[in-house]
Amino acid sequence: MEKCEIILYWSSEDKVFIAEAPELPGCMAHGDTREAALKNVQDAIEPWIDTANEFGDSIPPPNGRRLMLA
Repeated sequence: MEKCEIILYWSSEDKVFIAEAPELPGCMAHGDTREAALKNVQDAIEPWIDTANEFGDSIPPPNGRRLMLA
Protein backbone atom coordinates (compact mmCIF):
# COMPACT_ATOMS: atom_id res chain seq x y z
CA MET A 1 0.00 0.00 0.00
CA GLU A 2 2.55 2.52 -1.15
CA LYS A 3 -0.13 5.17 -1.75
CA CYS A 4 -1.36 5.23 1.84
CA GLU A 5 -2.02 8.64 3.40
CA ILE A 6 0.38 9.44 6.25
CA ILE A 7 -0.09 12.20 8.81
CA LEU A 8 3.06 13.44 10.51
CA TYR A 9 3.07 15.61 13.64
CA TRP A 10 5.13 16.53 16.70
CA SER A 11 4.05 15.16 20.09
CA SER A 12 4.96 17.63 22.83
CA GLU A 13 4.03 15.03 25.42
CA ASP A 14 6.35 12.34 24.06
CA LYS A 15 8.95 14.70 22.51
CA VAL A 16 8.98 12.74 19.24
CA PHE A 17 7.46 12.95 15.77
CA ILE A 18 4.42 10.70 15.25
CA ALA A 19 3.48 9.28 11.85
CA GLU A 20 0.01 7.77 11.42
CA ALA A 21 -1.55 5.88 8.53
CA PRO A 22 -5.20 6.79 9.31
CA GLU A 23 -6.61 4.49 6.62
CA LEU A 24 -5.08 1.58 8.56
CA PRO A 25 -6.52 1.88 12.09
CA GLY A 26 -3.83 1.74 14.75
CA CYS A 27 -0.95 1.82 12.27
CA MET A 28 1.43 4.44 13.60
CA ALA A 29 5.06 4.90 14.56
CA HIS A 30 7.36 7.51 16.03
CA GLY A 31 10.88 8.83 15.58
CA ASP A 32 13.24 11.53 16.79
CA THR A 33 13.10 13.17 13.35
CA ARG A 34 10.40 13.51 10.69
CA GLU A 35 12.39 11.22 8.45
CA ALA A 36 12.73 8.53 11.13
CA ALA A 37 9.00 8.63 11.95
CA LEU A 38 8.12 8.37 8.26
CA LYS A 39 10.48 5.42 7.70
CA ASN A 40 9.17 3.68 10.82
CA VAL A 41 5.52 3.97 9.78
CA GLN A 42 6.38 2.80 6.27
CA ASP A 43 8.05 -0.23 7.88
CA ALA A 44 4.88 -0.81 9.96
CA ILE A 45 2.45 -0.76 7.02
CA GLU A 46 3.43 -4.12 5.49
CA PRO A 47 3.09 -6.07 8.78
CA TRP A 48 -0.26 -4.32 9.39
CA ILE A 49 -1.50 -5.52 6.00
CA ASP A 50 -0.07 -9.02 6.54
CA THR A 51 -1.86 -9.28 9.88
CA ALA A 52 -5.14 -8.05 8.40
CA ASN A 53 -4.86 -10.67 5.65
CA GLU A 54 -4.06 -13.38 8.19
CA PHE A 55 -7.21 -12.62 10.17
CA GLY A 56 -9.40 -12.04 7.11
CA ASP A 57 -9.89 -8.35 7.87
CA SER A 58 -10.60 -5.99 5.01
CA ILE A 59 -7.89 -3.59 3.87
CA PRO A 60 -9.29 -0.23 2.87
CA PRO A 61 -8.18 1.11 -0.51
CA PRO A 62 -6.26 4.40 -0.50
CA ASN A 63 -8.79 7.21 -0.61
CA GLY A 64 -6.57 9.70 -2.42
CA ARG A 65 -7.32 12.65 -0.14
CA ARG A 66 -4.91 15.53 -0.01
CA LEU A 67 -4.20 17.40 3.17
CA MET A 68 -3.53 21.10 3.21
CA LEU A 69 -0.80 22.30 5.50
CA ALA A 70 -0.84 25.74 7.08
